[in-house]
Amino acid sequence: MLLLVAGTACTRNFEELNTNQHEATEEMMATDNLKTGAFFSQMQRNVVLFKDGINLSSDYQVAQGLTSDVYSGYVAPTGTWYGGVHNGSYYLISNWIERTFTSGFVSVMPAWRSINTIASEQNLPEIAALATVVKVQGMHRVADAYGPIPYVNFSGSLKNNYDPLQNVYTRFFEELDGAIDVLTKFAQGNPSSVLMRDYDYIYGGNVTKWIKFANTLRLRLAMRVVYANASLAKTEAEKSIANPFGVISNADERAAIQRSNTLAYMHPLYEIAYNFNAGEVRMSASMDAYMNGYADPRRAAYFTKAGDGNYHGVRQGIVTTTWTPYSGPAISNLNVNSGSTPIVWITAAESYFLRAEGALRGWNMGGTAQDLYNQGIAVSFKENGLADDAAVYAANNTAMPIAFTDNSGQSGNNAPAPSAITIAWNAADNFEANLERIITQKWLALYPDGPEGWAEFRRTGYPKLLPVVNNNSNGTINTAVHIRRIPYPQSEYTNNKAGVQSGLSALGGPDGGGVKLWWDKK
Repeated sequence: MLLLVAGTACTRNFEELNTNQHEATEEMMATDNLKTGAFFSQMQRNVVLFKDGINLSSDYQVAQGLTSDVYSGYVAPTGTWYGGVHNGSYYLISNWIERTFTSGFVSVMPAWRSINTIASEQNLPEIAALATVVKVQGMHRVADAYGPIPYVNFSGSLKNNYDPLQNVYTRFFEELDGAIDVLTKFAQGNPSSVLMRDYDYIYGGNVTKWIKFANTLRLRLAMRVVYANASLAKTEAEKSIANPFGVISNADERAAIQRSNTLAYMHPLYEIAYNFNAGEVRMSASMDAYMNGYADPRRAAYFTKAGDGNYHGVRQGIVTTTWTPYSGPAISNLNVNSGSTPIVWITAAESYFLRAEGALRGWNMGGTAQDLYNQGIAVSFKENGLADDAAVYAANNTAMPIAFTDNSGQSGNNAPAPSAITIAWNAADNFEANLERIITQKWLALYPDGPEGWAEFRRTGYPKLLPVVNNNSNGTINTAVHIRRIPYPQSEYTNNKAGVQSGLSALGGPDGGGVKLWWDKK
């Protein structure tokens, strides 16, 4: 009888007695997202690079600061490198065009693949959906910089053939459509639920906000392809507006990396502007021409005043051995705080300007082009702490961009006004004038998101940016047309030569900065 009782007790407590109390079980890891959480955090940290213990601020500088941030017309490089014969004057430095590519394929894609596998094993499709949204956010920046990339059949190996950009975008839409459907059903069935709260640096696990972000991202990419495939653009854009949760519409819904007890970071632009060799970036001449012409109140949010109390920028493409005049008190620095300025992925203002353009094209965007345009300005001002100034600014129908005057005292860098576009909406203007109006204000609101600002300039031709002073591309880039892409990194030629060749075949041109991407059709 004693043996029988003992045997029964052992059987009843077998699972408890034979479980390691100091080790997470598969069930626990699925509940707490321990297996997927670290990968999800890794993906988010590698969309826009910053110093996080692995990446450095210098990684941001070569991945974005010396390419898209400059080519967007937001900032100008004022470092002493090579006397100015570098990316800024279209002489592309090989190790300055590498990090944009590797950040996606070394950090984002493998992490997504791991999450996808684990989520499938644990039957957590909503986790896979979140990861897919972040993957598209990270990888469209890579595709928009280079063109064809190895994306559609990515297997984990870095030696893959490249896919034509139109195929990559088709997959982006398929992935976003599927992820949004999964997340929408999950949120409708679990209204108060959060996902991966402890690993989500953007929304703290708020599923509803992630759906709005995903819809806004789909709207952004839909607009990107409008000149290459107008019907696809309209279909995907209207899906986002029709979704029950809609798109980002309030300032508190914008997507930005949040500081927390587990993530403290110094904004990379602060280090580049203030800590790197007494400052290696300043306000651009194009921002000078537009923001001073409009007397834009956001100047103070974006830049510091120069020594004379005004705002002054620098032309791109200056070649000189004396950089002190451009990095000294005669030129405005960036107004960025090391500990409080957020790293933003998508603003609420961008969402309104996207909808305004869609409405201008006759799409169902839930409002008129004029109303959505004015809301975009209002939200941008609110996002920059200037809500009370928006209405007066939006009603100004006389202010225009001004001619640029180099305040450094150096001759030869002045330039005429890049445009005559005014601010206030004018229903009597033609389509193209109102499109320029929308994109110009969108460009100002996007600052300092260089990848998006550059992509929109290439897509639409707006805003009209000042050309480089010196073009050292050896004839591969047209000064008037501006740079259209960055070449593939040398590491791909070394490690994946066949893949690069397939990419060039899909690109349809040489591996240079003057070749237009698939969606760059205007």
